Amino acid sequence: IGISLITFLLLGLTIGFGNSPLLGIDLQGGVSVVLDPVEGQDITDKFRQVLGHFPTGVTVITATKSDGMPVGFSVGSFASVSLEPALVMFCAGKNSQSWPEIEETGHFCVNVLSQAQSEISNTFAKKDIDKFEGLKWKAKTSGSPALDDALSWIDCKISAIHEAGDHYIVVGEVLELDMNEAAAKDNGPLIFYTGKYFTTSSL
Repeated sequence: IGISLITFLLLGLTIGFGNSPLLGIDLQGGVSVVLDPVEGQDITDKFRQVLGHFPTGVTVITATKSDGMPVGFSVGSFASVSLEPALVMFCAGKNSQSWPEIEETGHFCVNVLSQAQSEISNTFAKKDIDKFEGLKWKAKTSGSPALDDALSWIDCKISAIHEAGDHYIVVGEVLELDMNEAAAKDNGPLIFYTGKYFTTSSL
C-alpha cells in the first residue's frame, strides 16, 4: 500500500511540463533513471521527458490560515508512506508561494481530484488569484478545506519536513480521511501523463 520515504528521498524527482496547462504544478516521478549525459550537456530536458512517462494522480493540498482564509496548490507528488502510524507525503517546490502559508498552519488536507476536476487543478496551479472562488468545501478536523466532489480527502498534521534538492518532502500524520462515493460512482481519477490530462478509460 505504501511507498517508503527513503524511496522518495532517492527517487522523487520533478517532472517537467512543457506546454502543459499544469505549468507550475509539482508532479514527481518515483522511478529509477540512469543519466549518462554528454560532458557539458544540460540533462534537464531529457530528465523531464523521461520522467514525464511516469503517470501520476492529481491532488490539491489545502489549509486554512490563521485569518480564516483558505490556501492551496496543485500537487502530483503524493503517496502513502506508512500504515502504523498512518502517514502520507507530498513534495512542495521551494519557489511555491502557497507552501510557506500552509507550513505555517501546521496542517494540510489532500484532495484527490476526479477526471471532472481538471479545471480545478489548473486553477490551483496558478498564482495571485482567488483559487477558492465559486468552490464549495467543508473544514475538517484540522480546519483545512476538503473540496466538494473530490474523490477522497485526507486531513493531516505536518509530522516532518525534509529538504530534497529544489523541493521539500512533507510528511503528514493522518487525522481523518474519507471517500466520496457519489463522486467516485460517476468519475474516475484525474491522471497526468506526458504533459496532458488523461482518465483511466483514455489511457
